Amino acid sequence: MAAGRGAGDRPEEQIAFVFDLDGTLVDSVYHHVIAWHSALERAGVALSVWRIHRRIGMSGGLFVHALARELGHRLTAAQLQAVQEDHQRAYAELADRVRPLPGAVDLLETLTRRGVPWAIATSGRTATARGAIGTLGVPERAPVVTRDDVARAKPDPDLFLLAARRLGVPAEGCVVVGDSVWDLLAARRARALGVGLLSGGYGRDELEAAGAYRVYDDPADLLRHLDEVGLRPLDPAP
Repeated sequence: MAAGRGAGDRPEEQIAFVFDLDGTLVDSVYHHVIAWHSALERAGVALSVWRIHRRIGMSGGLFVHALARELGHRLTAAQLQAVQEDHQRAYAELADRVRPLPGAVDLLETLTRRGVPWAIATSGRTATARGAIGTLGVPERAPVVTRDDVARAKPDPDLFLLAARRLGVPAEGCVVVGDSVWDLLAARRARALGVGLLSGGYGRDELEAAGAYRVYDDPADLLRHLDEVGLRPLDPAP
């Protein structure tokens, strides 16, 4: 079901938004970096935090495989599972410090008020994402897709394709908003329009190279420029 159409609002035609969560709507990327760093250390994989940051946004399994490969480590299935569980525990200890990014709540409320369908699609597990979503005041009717709902997470397009289906719109009619190259690669594979945000720590050039049509600082900056991604201004009041 599409999120939040108010009575009397004029629905926008052929546009819907699908948002990544971490680094896009909530300021949680570096909390995840710290949690992954702690979990990897316990598994005997010593990596600088900047290397971990470069992989944030991928599915947990791919993330650990990629980082271990960089150091020549081969982790067993049991080790992979243990690292991901350790990450969830470490992140849970930091989760109460996570806050919405500037403009995130206003952006979602504006789309809801204008009758524009939107959804959230995150590579995080439901248990990990629940607290961050709670800080945004997301209505129950808004579709939320997590890693638990799909066979493959980013950079595969499954999360965004499922979000589009739950919104009842074709993926080609969606604007996917994300902060990482993995978001934008997945958006391209879903044939959706990708919009990048700098609030996750990637640079403008990197996001554009991965397929971003436009790049903005954060949700507040995107809110000021919604017309640039196809949301027409409302008619002026008489």
